[in-house]
Amino acid sequence: MSFSIARVAALAVALCGAVQVFAAPVETPRFRPRAGASVVTKCSVPNTVALTFDDGPYTWTNNLVDLLDENGAKGTFFFNGNNFGCIYDEANANRAKYVYTKGHQVASHTWDHKRLSTLSGDELIAEFSKTDDAIKKITGAVPAFMRPPFGDYDDQVLEVAASRGQIVAIWDFDSGDAAGVSPTESKNQYSRLVSSGAGSILTLNHETHETTIDDVIPYAIQQIKAKGYKMVTVAECLGEAPYQSTGSPSARDSTWKC
Repeated sequence: MSFSIARVAALAVALCGAVQVFAAPVETPRFRPRAGASVVTKCSVPNTVALTFDDGPYTWTNNLVDLLDENGAKGTFFFNGNNFGCIYDEANANRAKYVYTKGHQVASHTWDHKRLSTLSGDELIAEFSKTDDAIKKITGAVPAFMRPPFGDYDDQVLEVAASRGQIVAIWDFDSGDAAGVSPTESKNQYSRLVSSGAGSILTLNHETHETTIDDVIPYAIQQIKAKGYKMVTVAECLGEAPYQSTGSPSARDSTWKC
């Protein structure tokens, strides 16, 4: 039997509607499915730069947040559930909360940082749902954006993202830190980029590289500021909402584990 995520999702919605005829009013659904998959590779709001950071939360998350705040910038953090560490570990959960409470955008980078196009339907849904659940427990927010690891996606990935109400965010500039590009070359690339007169920029960086935080990003921020760009979240650079819903975080319990 062929597997159709969309068909299953539609059936689930129909059944839920039938139940509600006899039940008391229920809480607004966590997810707001989109009519179709939405993939973005660039900002649409002129004169904006979205600095994004993958693979956290990690050791230097709070340092990065402070750096952005000191420069009047907002960043977007695409968090994994269990990549460089478990997001539920107390230190990592506190880092994720710090990002959120400081007004930066928290988004999903999936659970295990796997190539999503290689996964089965059930495996793919787990990569999404476990990460979204963790972010909601820790921050109280349900992310409206996700980024597939390695920028790797196919039709099934887009179908799942749409069913979960999420926009797939890629990039139009890669600093190269994850590929081993030296800090000097990354800074040179940033210089060429901001000098090119681009109307907007959507960057890719990784917060798991200390030189990115201590060397490249401080330099990039100064270059970006000098050209008069506004450094905003991915949601802001697209004119979209960062979250599908927000609320109070959950109390830590036995489910906070990877």
